[in-house]
Parts: sequence; C-alpha cells; structure tokens
Amino acid sequence: MAVSGYLNLAADAAHNFTDGLALGAAFWGGPARGSLTALSVLLHELPHELGDMALLLRAGCSKGQAMLLQLVTALAALVGAACSLLAEGSGAGAVSGILPFTAGGFIYLGTVSVIPEILRNSGPAQALLQLLALLAGVAMMLLIA
Repeated sequence: MAVSGYLNLAADAAHNFTDGLALGAAFWGGPARGSLTALSVLLHELPHELGDMALLLRAGCSKGQAMLLQLVTALAALVGAACSLLAEGSGAGAVSGILPFTAGGFIYLGTVSVIPEILRNSGPAQALLQLLALLAGVAMMLLIA
C-alpha cells in the first residue's frame, strides 16, 4: 500500500475517534440531542467513508482489504464514545469541554479543507450548493448545542 493509504487510515481513525467523542457527549444531554448528533454524524460519514474507500483502492488495497481497514478505523469511534461516556463520571469540566472541542474540530475541518476545495473545483452554482450544505451542518451543530 502506498504511503497515502497509511496517512489516510491514521487521519480516518482520529476523525472517527472524534465522532465517537461527540456521540457519547451528545447522549449525556438526552436522547433527542444524541439522536440528532447520530443523524448528523451519519450524514457526514457516508460520503466521507466512500471517499476513504476510493483513496485506499487508489493506494493499492483490494476491495476486501479496504473494507476491512475501514472497519478497523471505525472501531476508533467506539473507543471515542467509550472515553466520552467514561468522562461523564469525572466531573462537569470534562462534560462541558468535549462537545465544544468536537464541534470546533468539525468547523475547522470544514473551513480549512472543504471550502478551499469547493472553490477550486466547482462552478459558482455548485460551490453555492456545497457551501449551503456546509452551513446546514453548522446549523445542526448549533441546534445540538
């Protein structure tokens, strides 16, 4: 496998860990907040994981290897959720810090990596639609918070 495949796996595991942190922390606030967060994560993970699959295939993995590696990185979300749920018992400082940390990470990724790519590779109409989708994601995070 090419180096880009390993880098993608490391980044994907870290990203999935953060998703797990967000999910665990969101369920502290009740089932409605947790469900909305789960929906938000699902909506952003579907295209993200398909893109990661394509990157792994391009890096030299077979379809079976790429699916197995994707499953392994997805386990990082379980670890993140477990850490988040365990932190609930450690005090209000941990609870009040996890959701803003994860939301800030998502906004940072969107503004630093997604927006420049949208503007570089899209026409004006497509860029506007993608920007509106990004803003809808930020709105979902505000609703959750």
